[in-house]
Amino acid sequence: MEDYEFGTPALTRRQRKIATKSDRTRAQWNVLCQWFDTDVSAEDREPDRIDWLRALPFLGMHAGCLAVIWVGTSPVALGVAIALYAIRMFAITAFYHRYFSHRTFRTSRAVQFLFALIGASSVQRGPLWWAAHHRHHHRHSDTEADPHSPGHRGFLWSHIGWFLTPRNFRTDLARVPDFAGFPELRWLDRYDIAVPAVLAVGLFALGALLERTAPALGTSGAQMLVWGFLVSTVVLFHATFTINSLAHRFGSRPYATRDDSRNNALLALITFGEGWHNNHHFFPGTARQGFRWWEIDLTWYLLNVLAAFGLVRDMKPVPAWVAAKKDR
Repeated sequence: MEDYEFGTPALTRRQRKIATKSDRTRAQWNVLCQWFDTDVSAEDREPDRIDWLRALPFLGMHAGCLAVIWVGTSPVALGVAIALYAIRMFAITAFYHRYFSHRTFRTSRAVQFLFALIGASSVQRGPLWWAAHHRHHHRHSDTEADPHSPGHRGFLWSHIGWFLTPRNFRTDLARVPDFAGFPELRWLDRYDIAVPAVLAVGLFALGALLERTAPALGTSGAQMLVWGFLVSTVVLFHATFTINSLAHRFGSRPYATRDDSRNNALLALITFGEGWHNNHHFFPGTARQGFRWWEIDLTWYLLNVLAAFGLVRDMKPVPAWVAAKKDR
């Protein structure tokens, strides 16, 4: 005799098991597809727990750094790694942060795209995703609604955990209406693996070419890939992430803000000026974060170089009342 529920045959235990397995397989497949296309929906996952399947490429890059043991090193590989760290750090700090997130200067569409492209090679997702989450952070800094406050979820969560969750994979375009209309930026956001993949392949090809044509340099395709892409990118990851974690824990607070942001000179050096974080949270509407002459801000200096060549303009300065104010 068949078992009925509400006039329809009820699923057998075996059928329910098959259906559950099918749903799980579909959800896992969607996660795999999201590695290549972030517009793929995967709504079946828990929004606030780390999605380890989606995080595998991120973890794999860290594990790949161990390959330095086998590929060795050379001056040219180290030079490329340092250069790519510096170029991409500037793209993140000047454009992903000070331009896309805060609109502290103006530039042409071509320059906007060029630095969005360089920033995308940092494997910190697209410019719209980055700016949308950063604007949300400023609105809710160090409250329960802040996705990466060390005071609420701890250091590791604020440093790396938050962006590995389904809730924070999504780009809320409503937060970036001023840039959401640019199709080239939408493309970088949707296919955020494309530019890093091209960079990785290009570095391997460069190393292989140098190994063949200039063997005295002592490099190779694998070595250039490991140092130029993996090591450089992973160091860039964690240098950038310190602003979410360490810069809300360690340092001075010359301005009394509603959050726990702090100025940290060491972090300012490795992040090209972002470590003057308490300054920034007190007055985020300026292209300069080192408010005083002795607060080294490499991003600000380099933006002035671009301005001298007419590539950026209308950089918003630090107002005199802000520079003069010091609460404690």
